[in-house]
Amino acid sequence: MNDSPLIIAGKTYNSRLLVGSGKYKDLEETRLATEASEADIITVAIRRTNIGQDENEPSLLDVISVDKYTILPNTAGCFNAKDAVRTCHLARELLEGRNLVKLEVLGDEKTLYPNIVETLSAAHTLVSDGFDVMVYTNDDPIVAKELEKIGCVAVMPLASLIGSGQGISNPANIKLIKEQANVPVLVDAGIGCASDAAKAMELGCDGVLMNSAIANAQDPVLMASAMKHAVVAGRESFLAGRMMKKAYASASSPMENLI
Repeated sequence: MNDSPLIIAGKTYNSRLLVGSGKYKDLEETRLATEASEADIITVAIRRTNIGQDENEPSLLDVISVDKYTILPNTAGCFNAKDAVRTCHLARELLEGRNLVKLEVLGDEKTLYPNIVETLSAAHTLVSDGFDVMVYTNDDPIVAKELEKIGCVAVMPLASLIGSGQGISNPANIKLIKEQANVPVLVDAGIGCASDAAKAMELGCDGVLMNSAIANAQDPVLMASAMKHAVVAGRESFLAGRMMKKAYASASSPMENLI
């Protein structure tokens, strides 16, 4: 079965795996893991990562080239709409007018669960300001649809809490969000291992974004490669269509005319 490409804000991407750039031991490990993932889109926490704000410090862009990758600035660390909007404007200035951003407005420091009221407010403002908004949200299908109506170019429901590695807590809701969406749906947060990534893709999601699952692995570069293959395998499994589940056994070979 021929697959349709992943298109976000009018641009086509080869990889359905999106990776973060934080938590690595150094920039060299960041570079190696990113290359092993073969991701096209790399998220950058503008409030935590130097991409030119400080000329006296090493820049992520020294190892992650804007000519090779799509840099996706995110508003990680923002707890209200005002700070998130300001951060996106800073990112657009640093990246010479690029409008693609990942909106993330958190509710509290313990769970890093999204504050939906502030997320909706920030989404309204950013879309009105001409940004292409990919938005981190909870796994509520109603909220996801509202964010799409506002004009967000991709909806990114959490699988489970950010950095928890718990996997997909509520696959039924993720599937509902995907079934009613007219924009790409990418699972964001909570992925812990390759099977989690494959499961997200088997649910029909358009992609998976992760950082901790790779950066916190014992071998981040090898895990990045594993995630690359898991996303491809999960997508192919979804397209192929799984067999129907049965209540009883069904022999692989005919039972008639046995010797």
